[in-house]
Amino acid sequence: MKLQTLIRAGNPLASPAEQLRILQDHSVLNVSPFSKKLEEQGASPLLRQQLTTLQINVGKVCNQTCTHCHVDAGPDRRESMNHETAKQVVDFLARSGVVTLDITGGAPEMNPNFRLLVQEARSLDKQVIDRCNLTILLARGFTDLPAFLAEHQVHIIASLPCYLEENCDSQRGSGVFVKSIEAIRKLNKLGYGQPGSNLRLDLVYNPTGLGLPPEQTQLEAAFKGELDTRFRIQFNRLLTITNMPISRFLDDLLRRGKYEAYLTKLANSFNSETIDQLMCRSMLSVDWNGFIYDCDFNQMLDLAVNDGDGRLHISNLTDELLADRAIRTANHCYGCTAGCGSSCGGSLIA
Repeated sequence: MKLQTLIRAGNPLASPAEQLRILQDHSVLNVSPFSKKLEEQGASPLLRQQLTTLQINVGKVCNQTCTHCHVDAGPDRRESMNHETAKQVVDFLARSGVVTLDITGGAPEMNPNFRLLVQEARSLDKQVIDRCNLTILLARGFTDLPAFLAEHQVHIIASLPCYLEENCDSQRGSGVFVKSIEAIRKLNKLGYGQPGSNLRLDLVYNPTGLGLPPEQTQLEAAFKGELDTRFRIQFNRLLTITNMPISRFLDDLLRRGKYEAYLTKLANSFNSETIDQLMCRSMLSVDWNGFIYDCDFNQMLDLAVNDGDGRLHISNLTDELLADRAIRTANHCYGCTAGCGSSCGGSLIA
């Protein structure tokens, strides 16, 4: 499929299969396939190591519609993990050596099974991460969430792409910045992000333009200085994440005629030192139906993990099934290996 077929005005967002064809179409791109790049580095096939983190995407329902969202989440979406699948996730946690349950969405807190998942995972002595958009903490029906998260010592990772209101709102929607600052203040009062507290609050930065993230440590210092000086709010770490050329961001790149330039930039910035640190080697992604993927980005492209009988499901997953399994890759993986590298935990190398 040629790029121009998806750039006409009013064209709906490309399907996962169409996105994958675009990413893999080398007739219009002057870059090597990602699999070939790995082979040149002696890292093909890319193999899974010990599973430490289970990341579950509990659905696409969200109270925001962000321009960069790789999940294509929003208030009009209906995909949501049901109770049966949530219990299957808990059952896997109980039989697995996984250390951390990482809950994402959409706005994961809007899933009716979110609190069940948190409580059950904590009862199994698993660490829990909530990937929070902050504004949900102020929404009607969710204002008790900060206290719930603090009670269960949930690690909050929250998106705040800039300490400037205009830049933040341009990516996440009008009024989001002011609400985000108010939400952080509420979390700070509970102990989140405070010295000596075990309640962790990390913020996520991703570029508002087409560039790669700046060096993480230096940007973190700038964020802490600006947010403390201007708003008297604190957090623990800043995590820098590269924008992935999939879903809404891919659609935006195509419409602006920037896709080829952006993917070329990612490919030209390939850093072999990131390979051993890639999150897909120790993290596994689960969709709202319970099917398994090597990462959340593969999930959005429908690149499922398969066994001999088809797609692997959380209900029959074991740690042994994952050992030394080859990881599925495509050209979007250049986003994780560009520059200092990118993962759900921020940059991969200093």
